[in-house]
Amino acid sequence: MSSVEEPSRPDGRVRDAARTRAEILDVATREFARAGYDGARVDEIAARTRTTKRMIYYHFGGKEQLFTAVLERAYEAVRDAERRLDVEHLDPVAAIRRLAELTFDHHERHPDLIRLVGTERPADERIARVGSPALEVIRRVLAAGQEAGLFTDRVDAVDLHAVISSFCFFRIAHRHTLGRDLADPARREHYRTLLGDLVTAYLTTGRTDP
Repeated sequence: MSSVEEPSRPDGRVRDAARTRAEILDVATREFARAGYDGARVDEIAARTRTTKRMIYYHFGGKEQLFTAVLERAYEAVRDAERRLDVEHLDPVAAIRRLAELTFDHHERHPDLIRLVGTERPADERIARVGSPALEVIRRVLAAGQEAGLFTDRVDAVDLHAVISSFCFFRIAHRHTLGRDLADPARREHYRTLLGDLVTAYLTTGRTDP
C-alpha cells in the first residue's frame, strides 16, 4: 500500500478515512449504475468527490476493485434487509407473500443495485460467495408449509428466491421495454399484489408430485 496520506481539510485537519471511502462509494455507485463498468470513469468519480483519482486508487487499488467494493456494499444492504425479515409469526402462505412483498419493496427502493447487477463484468469471487439470509427463512417457511400439506414439494428455497427476485429485477431493469412503464407508481400495488398471487398460487397448486 502506498504511503500517500489523506488530503487535508482547509483548516489543516486530516479527513476521516472512513468518510472518504463512503463518499467515494456513494459517487461510484451512481456512476457505475449510470454508465456501466466500461463507461464509468475514475476521473469522473474523483471530480464528483472532494478527493483525487490518486486517492481513489490508494483506497481501493483500481477501477475493478472499486466496482467490487460498490457491489459488496450494495449486496450487504440487501443482506441487512433480509436479516431483519420477521415472518415467523405468520402462517406459511402469509409468510411467503410477505417475503415476496419485502423483496419487491427493496428492489424498488434500490434501483442502482439492479443497474449494477446488469453490468457485464466477471463476478469477483468475493461477490460469488455472498450468501442470502433470506434463503434460510424461505427454507423454514417452505418446510412448514410442506409439512402442513399447504405447499407443493416440487420447489425449494433457491427456486423460490430466484422466481421472486427475477420478477422484481425485470420490473425495474426493463420497466420501459414492453410499451408500459412497469414501475409506474399508479400500478405499484397491482404488481406487488400480482407477485404475491403468483408465488402463493404456484406453491399451493399441485401439492404432490405425480
